[in-house]
Amino acid sequence: MIQHYPLGAQYVHEGQTHFTVWAPLAEKVALHLIRQAQYIPMQKDEHGYFSCEVANIQPDDRYMYQINGEKERPDPASRYQPDGVHGASAVVDGTFAWDDMGWQPPSLRNTVIYEIHVGTFTPEGTFDAIIPHLHRLKTLGITTIELMPIAQFPGGRNWGYDGVQIYAVQNTYGGLAGLKRLVNACHQQGLAVLLDVVYNHLGPEGNYLWDYAPYFTQTYQTPWGASLNFDGAESDHVRRYFIQNALYWLDDCHIDGLRLDATHALFDFSAIPFLTEIVANVHDWADRNNRQIQLIAENDRSDRKLLLPHEANGVGIDAQWLDDLHHVLHHTLTGETQGYYADYANFDLMYKVLREGFAYSGQYSPFHRRKHGTSSVDIPKDRFVVCTQNHDQVGNRMLGERLTALTDFDGLKLATALVLLSPYVPLLFMGEEYGETAPFLYFISHGDAQLLEAVRKGRAEEFAYFKDKGVPPDPSIETTFQKSKLNHDLRNEGQHAILYKLYAYLLNLRHSHPALTNPHPHSLFVYGDANDYTVCMERHDDAETMRIFLNFHHDQSHSISVPAQGTWQKVCDSNAPQWSLETNIKPLSPDILTQETASTFSIPKKSFVIYQKITRK
Repeated sequence: MIQHYPLGAQYVHEGQTHFTVWAPLAEKVALHLIRQAQYIPMQKDEHGYFSCEVANIQPDDRYMYQINGEKERPDPASRYQPDGVHGASAVVDGTFAWDDMGWQPPSLRNTVIYEIHVGTFTPEGTFDAIIPHLHRLKTLGITTIELMPIAQFPGGRNWGYDGVQIYAVQNTYGGLAGLKRLVNACHQQGLAVLLDVVYNHLGPEGNYLWDYAPYFTQTYQTPWGASLNFDGAESDHVRRYFIQNALYWLDDCHIDGLRLDATHALFDFSAIPFLTEIVANVHDWADRNNRQIQLIAENDRSDRKLLLPHEANGVGIDAQWLDDLHHVLHHTLTGETQGYYADYANFDLMYKVLREGFAYSGQYSPFHRRKHGTSSVDIPKDRFVVCTQNHDQVGNRMLGERLTALTDFDGLKLATALVLLSPYVPLLFMGEEYGETAPFLYFISHGDAQLLEAVRKGRAEEFAYFKDKGVPPDPSIETTFQKSKLNHDLRNEGQHAILYKLYAYLLNLRHSHPALTNPHPHSLFVYGDANDYTVCMERHDDAETMRIFLNFHHDQSHSISVPAQGTWQKVCDSNAPQWSLETNIKPLSPDILTQETASTFSIPKKSFVIYQKITRK
C-alpha cells in the first residue's frame, strides 16, 4: 500500500494541522480557510497528492478545497461535516480520554450481536441517547452492538447506505465526539462495537469524489451506478482511501470490528482483489496493536473462499452473514415464496442449513436459474452470523413489517429458540427482543427534488405487484421516519414482557452452557421429520449434551422419537405457563426422559422444548 501522510486534516499539536487530499485530476488545489478568509496553495507530488501544513488552526475551523481556481468542495476525508454533505468540512481535534485500556471483545463463539439504527433506536436519534440502554442490553445477554452505517449522508434521515463522506461521522447523530463517547461507554459495560461500512458504492447526493480523482470506473455497473475503481488505472490510491478508512475506525474510534456491506458487489478482477487486501491490512494492524478485530462480510454467493485463510487461497474473512437460515425459517413461518424465498420452500433445507451452513452447495437454484453455492460443511459454525430479522429483511419489505406482524406469538418464540440455540452467532435486530410492533421503513431526506422523485418512482415500480397492499410509504417525509422509532416501553407489557424474558432466559442458557456455543461441525447432530416439520438439534461439548426439539407445524402436535442413551432433564418448554399467554396451560413434554419411561413424547404445534443430559458421577 502506498504510504503518505494520512488523508484529511490532521490536527497535530497546538494548532499545527496537516492537510492532504488526493486530486490527480487537478492542476492546482488551494486550501480555503473560511474563518481566516485565506487561500493557501497546496503542493502536488508525483502521485497527485496535494498537501500543506498550517499553523494557528483551531478545532472546528471550517475549510474547503478549491480545485483549479474554480470549484470549491468539501474534503473527501473530512472527519466532520457540521453543515451536511454540501457544506464546509471542519477540523477535528481527535484527542479523547479513553477508559478502555486492555479491553478485548469476546470470541465469535461467545458473541451475540444487536443491530442498531442510531436514528430510530431512541426518540433523540443520537449516540448519546443509546448509552442509557447499554446496561439493559448487557443484562439481556448481548455482547456486541452493531451500528448501521454512520458515514455522513444527505439530511438527517437515512438508513446510512447513501453515505458520501466515509470518514465523517453523521452530524445529526452527534459526530465523532458522540461516537467516541458511545464506544467508550460500551467498553465500560463490557460490550463490543461493530460498525457497518459501505465500500461497494457511495450515495448519489453530495458525492464529490468525481471532481478529485478516478475513484469510479464505467467498466462495471452496480445497482447503484458506476463501480468503484478497485482494479483499473490509479486503483492503488482508491484502495488506499478505503483501507485507511477501515483502519481509522479501529485506531481512532476503538471500533472492535467491521461489517462489510455487500461484498459481492465489489467488482475487482485483479490478482489480489481489494477485499483480500483490506482483510490483510486490518488483520496486520490488529496483530501489531494486540487487538482482536472481527471482519464480517455480507455476501450472497455462498462462497466458502471468503472464510478460508490466505494459505488456503481464501480471503480470510472472520465471519459472514448466513441469510439462508433466515430464509428457510421465514418461509416456514409465513409461507411467503416471492423472490428468493422460492429457493427455500423445501423444509429439508432446514436440516441442511443447520448441519452445514449454505443451503445451496452447487445444486440448481430456481431463483438464480443456475447452479449456486459451495459446500461449507467443514467450516466452524461460529464463522456464520444468523438472525430472525435484520435491517434488510425487514426494511426491504414494502411496508417494513417486522416478524411480529407476520407470525403469531408462538411463531416468535419458536423463531427465537431456533436462532439463539443454533450453532451459529446470533444477531438480533433492535426491538425484536420484546416483539417491537413499529415497522422499519425505508426513509431518506435528500435535498435534490429530482432525486427524491426518482426514488419514489423506483419504489413504486419495485412493489408494483403488491398493489393490493396500497402504495409504498413516501420515504422522504418525516412521518415515515417517525413511524420507525422504537417503543422500548413495550417490553413491560403483556406478551412483549413474556418474550423479553424468554430472550433473556435463552441467552443466559447459551452463555452458561458450552454445548450451545461449540462451533465444531462434529459437535452438532440434527435430525427430524420433514413431513411433520419437526427438528431436533443435539449439541455437544466435552462435559454436556443438550437437545432442542422444535415443531414448526402450524396446526398439529407431533410425536418426537428420542434416541436411547441416558437420562434427560427438561430445561425449558415454550408451553410452560411462564412463557405462555395461557396461565393454566399444561406442557405435554415430560420433565424427565429415559430410555425406559419415555422414548417418544408429543410436542405441540409451533413450540419447542429443551433437555439436558444428566451426567452420572
